[in-house]
Amino acid sequence: MYQILLVSLTFCLLSCSVNPSMKGTEPISHEQWTQLLQTYVSENGEVDYKALHPERAKVTEYLDHLTSNAPNEKTWSKDEQLAYWINLYNAFTVDLILEHYPVESIKDIGASIKIPFVNTPWDIKMIEIDGKSYDLNNIEHGLIRKKFDEPRIHFALVCAAVSCPKLKNEAYTADQLDSQLEEQARQFINNSTYNFIEKDQIKVSKLFNWYKGDFTKGAIIDYLNQYSDIQIDKNASVSYMDYIWALNDVGSKED
Repeated sequence: MYQILLVSLTFCLLSCSVNPSMKGTEPISHEQWTQLLQTYVSENGEVDYKALHPERAKVTEYLDHLTSNAPNEKTWSKDEQLAYWINLYNAFTVDLILEHYPVESIKDIGASIKIPFVNTPWDIKMIEIDGKSYDLNNIEHGLIRKKFDEPRIHFALVCAAVSCPKLKNEAYTADQLDSQLEEQARQFINNSTYNFIEKDQIKVSKLFNWYKGDFTKGAIIDYLNQYSDIQIDKNASVSYMDYIWALNDVGSKED
């Protein structure tokens, strides 16, 4: 009898305990994020923060859904994982603005917070996943850029600024990820707000200077010509646009 009870107890402990490798086995839906984006983000990527602010609980609910269902590398595809991290990064950026709204720039948040060793909003340890704390820098540089060889993420990750790539008004999903990133790259490069391109001279976003190593091992012109409507001469002069950190707020257009 004792042996039967011992075997039963052992079986229960093994079968009922949480297996970390099984957490997040199934990729999650991002439909909730798409609904919010389609309601509060324009086609140009401007966010109606004023209208979204009272609905912040819906953003945090989505974020809780994300942080409670981190990707399982054994069962999630690369595209499922990358879509997850892009959406997480963008949603936390939006939520950070909502937490401090109204604010004129995301950089003002860094100047106003009083946390030791935290100098920018990208250094705030506000993301909790599997008992570990992350900031936006950890997600972008330590995870996305390190793990995924995908330069187009720089046209998808947002910083809530006018010069930042637009916030797409739909969530990134695995089944559409390649076409979504391709569209973001083409739109960003050919948008005169971010880049001025002529055959013999270009003045482009500082993103191409900050992350030059991500885009190409050679000349940045070679990368741009994959997407540019105007084919740039290989000897064209290259300079960089000023980066405008003003908030990408639809309300600022109405004042």
